[in-house]
Formats: sequence, C-alpha cells, structure tokens
Amino acid sequence: MAGGPPAARVAKAATSTIPIVFTSGDDPVQIGLVPSLNRPRGNITGVHLFFSELSAKKLGLLHDLLPQVTVIAAMLNPTSPSAERQAKDLQTAGRALGLQIHVVHASNGQEIEAAFNTFTRQNVGAAIIGSDPGLYAWRDQIVALAARHAIPAVYEIREYVDAGGLMSYGTNVKDAYRLAAIYVGRILKGEKPADLPVMQETKFELVLNMKTAKTLGINIPDNVLSLVDDVIE
Repeated sequence: MAGGPPAARVAKAATSTIPIVFTSGDDPVQIGLVPSLNRPRGNITGVHLFFSELSAKKLGLLHDLLPQVTVIAAMLNPTSPSAERQAKDLQTAGRALGLQIHVVHASNGQEIEAAFNTFTRQNVGAAIIGSDPGLYAWRDQIVALAARHAIPAVYEIREYVDAGGLMSYGTNVKDAYRLAAIYVGRILKGEKPADLPVMQETKFELVLNMKTAKTLGINIPDNVLSLVDDVIE
C-alpha cells in the first residue's frame, strides 16, 4: 500500500478482514499500526523504512557538509504522526552540535512557500525537510524553492535529489515496495498477514547532486564524499 501511515491507518480502520500490506517511514508500533513487529496480528503487516528515525543522522550529515552553518531550519508536516518526535530529535541533536534549529510547519503548497520565506527572514544557512509522504507529494515545489532561495537542504529519499535537491539520506523506496510486493504474493498464495513479521528495510543510502552543490557554491568535504553511495552529476 502506497501513501505511508495515513493511508494504512484509513485502510486498517475500514476493514479487519481484508489483508493489508503497508510501507511506513514511521515506526509502525509507535503509531499504532501493529502491536509488535514480530507478531503484527490481525490482517495487517508490511515494511518499515526508518525515515522518521533518521532526523538526527541527516542533521549530522548536513553539519559535516556545512560546518560553518550554525542556524538550520526544519520543515515538518504537523499532521504527520512522527512530527513531534522528529522535532524533538532534531532539537536534541542540534544542541549536541551547538546548532540552532528553527522548526517551521507546512502541509500544502501555500504553507511550503511561506516556510521558505520564513527561512529567509531567519537567515538560516541550511534546511532539513522532514520525513512525510505529504511533503514528498510537493517535492518538485520544495526543491524549486530551495534553489530559488539558495538554501542547501537534505531530504529523506533520493527522489528529491533526482529532482534537483542537494542531498538525501534514507532507505530505498523502490526496494521497500519490492519487499511489500513479495508479501502480497505470499498472502495471495494463502499465508496470513498475522504470520508475516513486519520487515525492516536496513539498506541506507547517501545521495548527492553534484550539479546542485556547484550551483550553491558548496565544496564537498572529503569526509562526506567518502560516505556518498551515489553521485548525480
């Protein structure tokens, strides 16, 4: 099932008998999709992508890339079930690194544009775009606004970088959908969702758009470049 946790929650509320296979960037136990990863029970199972748990890691990578930047903005969707956790993780990590983190909420095109205007007024040096399928739907606008305002930004998945974003760190969505499709096939052959543990996608990738980096005047430090899994020229 595409659409992340919101779609999975709607489907779960609608039926207790039809099998559901979800993909979730948030911890499916914490947001109430399943009671246990190993024993999901009921009619639902799926794949956990770890997106929302990587906020601190993305901040650390952004700090390594731009060590001179001390004020960083975070755009979060307030309707996301993990928005509060992401904000808390970023603030905690920011304090440890001596950074100021300004959290701005946005959930649609108008609010996203307003958020970037706020970033400019606050003189932020870089931004983190929160993990959320709702924000992902606006990725082209977000990437375009980051370019217009010349704000280096780190994102959750490579599709942002393919669209012109600077850098992403996260799991591979296509691989997660492949795993979900395997579960769909097993269920169609007679297995029950309750007997299929929630899979956890553990392959992480750091993707960098070198053209965007050059446009922003960023020289990639060797310690960051050595970690990059894929470079888009």
